[in-house]
Amino acid sequence: MNARRIKTFITSMGLAAAGCATYAGLASYTLHPYYALAVLALAAGTSRMKVKLPGLEGNMSVNLPFLLAAVVNLSVAEAVAIGCVSTMVQCWPKRGMKLKAEQMFFNVSMMALAGSLAGMLFHAAWLQGSAWASEPLKIALAAGTLFLGQTVPVAGIIALSDNGAMGRVWLNLAQLSFPYFVIGAGMSSMMQTVDHHMGWGAALAVFPVMYGIHRSYVTYFARTVEALRTAPMTRAAAAGA
Repeated sequence: MNARRIKTFITSMGLAAAGCATYAGLASYTLHPYYALAVLALAAGTSRMKVKLPGLEGNMSVNLPFLLAAVVNLSVAEAVAIGCVSTMVQCWPKRGMKLKAEQMFFNVSMMALAGSLAGMLFHAAWLQGSAWASEPLKIALAAGTLFLGQTVPVAGIIALSDNGAMGRVWLNLAQLSFPYFVIGAGMSSMMQTVDHHMGWGAALAVFPVMYGIHRSYVTYFARTVEALRTAPMTRAAAAGA
């Protein structure tokens, strides 16, 4: 029963992603080949910088600022393509490991759906013409859309797989990943400021900063996992003393 529900959920994600991506592609006309290729290279490269989330069967990559840069500066179709390719690179197995086709399909569909929604929101005519909608606010809205578009489906598939409560799973996932989305939105806003003054080539120099954030997350979560592992041993030792 669970397997059937999981397959239905994944199929629904794929259909929703295909519909949104097709609609976004038909509404996208302007192409930015050089900028798109540069962002794609950095998004795909940083997608391999993965952080294992403690207590969850999943990981997080540090390519968010580049995905947001694609949403903000490129057409929706280009942003979706970059998100899908970088997700495929992220999910590609290491040497000697087997490709999980269903998992890759789900993750690519999730990114296509989230990227389409974020791009259509950021470039929406009603938002572009609003006096109150500053660029940092629009970036925050796009980041929030990516946040929900990635965490809600992941929480759903985990809840179905483990027979857990989706709300509890999502809250746990959100608590772990929300700070990173805030950082990603800030980095993207900084990239926009640098882009306006020095050009997009200088803005892409944010890569070293993202590498530093990746190392910080790895260290922090490694300590968290170690603390969770040693806590029962400490309590058992105290009880036997």
